[in-house]
Amino acid sequence: MTERSERVPTSGRARREEAVDVVWSGDWVAERLGVALEGDGELQELLGLALRRNPRRAHLLVSNVLGKHVPQKPSVVYGAGYGLGERVRALLGADEASRAVVLGYAETATGLGHAVADGLRDAPYLHSTRRPVAGVPQAGGFEEAHSHATSHLLLPEDPELLAGGAEASGTEDGSGASVLVLVDDEFSTGNTVLNTVRALHELHPRDRYVIVALVDMRSAGDRDRLTAFAAEIGARVDLVTRSSGTVTLPEGVLERGQALVAAQEAEQTGRAHEADEHAAPVTRIALDWPAGVPDGGRHGFTPAHRAALEAALPGMAERIADALDGGARHGRVLVLGFEELMYAPLRLGTALEEALGSDAEVRYSTTTRSPVLAVDDPGYAIRTRLVFPAHDGPADGPGDRFAYNVAGAGFDAVVAVVDSTADTPGLHAPDGLLARLAAHAGQVLLAVVPSYTPTPVQEPAVLPEPLRGPDFSSYAPEDVGWLLQDLSHTELEAPTEEREEAIQSGGAHYAESLPVEYQPSAEYQALFTAALDASAARIARAVGTVTETVLAERGPRPVLVSLARAGTPVGVLMRHWARHRHGLDLPHYAISIVRGRGIDATALRWLAAHHDPADVVFVDGWTGKGAITRELAAAISAFEASTGIAGFDPEIAVLADPGGCVRTYGTREDFLIPSACLNSTVSGLISRTVLRADLVGPNDFHGGKFYRELAESDVSGDFLAAVNARFDEVADQVEAEAKELLAADRAPTWEGWAAVERISEEYGIHDVNLVKPGVGETTRVLLRRVPWKILAKRGAGADLTHIRLLAEQRGVPVEEVDDLPYSCVGLIHPRFTRGATGADGKAVQGA
Repeated sequence: MTERSERVPTSGRARREEAVDVVWSGDWVAERLGVALEGDGELQELLGLALRRNPRRAHLLVSNVLGKHVPQKPSVVYGAGYGLGERVRALLGADEASRAVVLGYAETATGLGHAVADGLRDAPYLHSTRRPVAGVPQAGGFEEAHSHATSHLLLPEDPELLAGGAEASGTEDGSGASVLVLVDDEFSTGNTVLNTVRALHELHPRDRYVIVALVDMRSAGDRDRLTAFAAEIGARVDLVTRSSGTVTLPEGVLERGQALVAAQEAEQTGRAHEADEHAAPVTRIALDWPAGVPDGGRHGFTPAHRAALEAALPGMAERIADALDGGARHGRVLVLGFEELMYAPLRLGTALEEALGSDAEVRYSTTTRSPVLAVDDPGYAIRTRLVFPAHDGPADGPGDRFAYNVAGAGFDAVVAVVDSTADTPGLHAPDGLLARLAAHAGQVLLAVVPSYTPTPVQEPAVLPEPLRGPDFSSYAPEDVGWLLQDLSHTELEAPTEEREEAIQSGGAHYAESLPVEYQPSAEYQALFTAALDASAARIARAVGTVTETVLAERGPRPVLVSLARAGTPVGVLMRHWARHRHGLDLPHYAISIVRGRGIDATALRWLAAHHDPADVVFVDGWTGKGAITRELAAAISAFEASTGIAGFDPEIAVLADPGGCVRTYGTREDFLIPSACLNSTVSGLISRTVLRADLVGPNDFHGGKFYRELAESDVSGDFLAAVNARFDEVADQVEAEAKELLAADRAPTWEGWAAVERISEEYGIHDVNLVKPGVGETTRVLLRRVPWKILAKRGAGADLTHIRLLAEQRGVPVEEVDDLPYSCVGLIHPRFTRGATGADGKAVQGA
């Protein structure tokens, strides 16, 4: 066996921030029981001591950087695990690290292990659990001898995750079992690791393990035992820790410790920590947790899940920050996790830390099953404890649960984060956790993360077929196949004001309903016609340029897949250009993608069954701030991870890229694309797509409606014909522009995203999802949402004529501004209620 115990040098400033008190928080136990903690210079700053009623081990090493018992800065907690993960990556090398699997231990190391996996970058993560999940088979288990709750279950969604085969190892032939990285908060005796490796090695032998812990406290005998075991199984074992030392326990310490605990508990009987006279309000907040992303590593967490969560974290943190009252935003805020649910609240905490900046002091800790004695003394690690009944229906029956060092800590607000399994009446009971917290904080927020339960998808014998016109849409059947299901006879529309209130309150997702289709006035319809006449050649040029770029880089016969519905007219035009200029008959399909919920996986499976995924080119109309660009990349990664189907390129080809978000585009100018002026009547009479659980099953396409009743107002064909008629006259320009683009540096600049973030802060919105940049997105705001203000670039001219008309009709102020990378930006009302905007939905002047 090869052991490597490394300590990370820590600056004096960092150590001071991690220290809880000037007095060592182990003095009280050391003085009374003679327990000695010896090791390197950082050890006493990482660990304190406490006592617990446990027949196996009375003392408890209390970590100051784990985020379990001691509230700590989220960035410090996450950084401790992430840094260890980076060191494992350096130890293994990038290639071997990419094939590693990380396993963390419940309950205390679930978040630490997840952070270590993040530090490895490409490693999937699984943690053991004490919560059995109905219908999920057990892939293994082991015992933790010194713990108060010993049985650990392994419940990965992918049964091959721990096997080290092709899927787990990342190799095509399955050769070379993946390295298993085991993460615990402390390495005290090595028994837990021995039990784990023994159980898993019998099922899936491998030749290398890496053990990671914050501290290594083993005795010489325990080190020898692990060395012998590694030699017995013929495996290499490396050890990566932050600090090391030993605990010296005098004779009879267990019995004396138990007696001390009993005496203290008797002395404390009938005494409770003095609480505030009035309980704080408890407010539920909607996180808008990204769909398909697990709440943690209980069933596995992949790099694709990691990417999707990272993209969603800033928005969720802003929602939490917006819900804090003024005192809390400039005071002390605790993000409190729940038992094994450590990683999700930790990452929400790190994001909240960034969102609030230096204005607030953010801390993080979690509730626990572990009963620990509380002693209000600076030399003791657990100063106070809150006791409340279990509220998640545990398999081993009811019992007390605990939150330490929360009472009396002066928190202005506590953000309690639980999974939906634990969001029960017990949580809200008069003696439940929320009530306990409300007695000791100025404000309590409840954030619920949806519990993830694996539901293996049974592949249908036959996938549904695409819908085509004239039965579904007014487009010619050969122009587009809609990978949607027909919901035309389902009532899905709701008034714009009701939808906006539901969306912003967290009561509904925007894709669960449809806005009432805007019916243009005669004046607006005439404006569309004039705009089409004026811009048809400009659009034809952009269509030609993007199509030629796609054919050059993704040819010779790409499969066009437009993002319904704004991308579909562009996909049809690109198909027409390829046929007109090159005689190519390119397949074209329309697929649904939903912000926050990802792409239609059934549609992707259909495409993979009928075409080479490498030939698929995703098409959209324009970019705004790049949210869909990021959504598609995360969704494709998640799809590949969950299905094993690879080859789809998440790069989007767009007509206009004013946000600088993609490298395949017709132009980066922000100009009026007439198809953005209307809804279904310029998009084949098809609605925006719908994703609602009661309508869309796991093997269904997302839904959409065909508005046959609007046929008399349909200008979809007129739009295509007007642009097609200009193809020949722009052919020479297209040839020159395409050559120039193909030779240019087209790397995304993300200029638009930076502008959106700036506008969000300058206008006090604090939510980038409510800032819609560009002519197309601004038009959508005015047609579908409740607009607040329109920012127009000074001198934008005719491209904004329809914007000004719509704004006038809805009573929305238009503000002329300079230094805007877009022609205009639409701001959705940031605090919408129907009362705030009036019954007609018009914006409040001067709001």
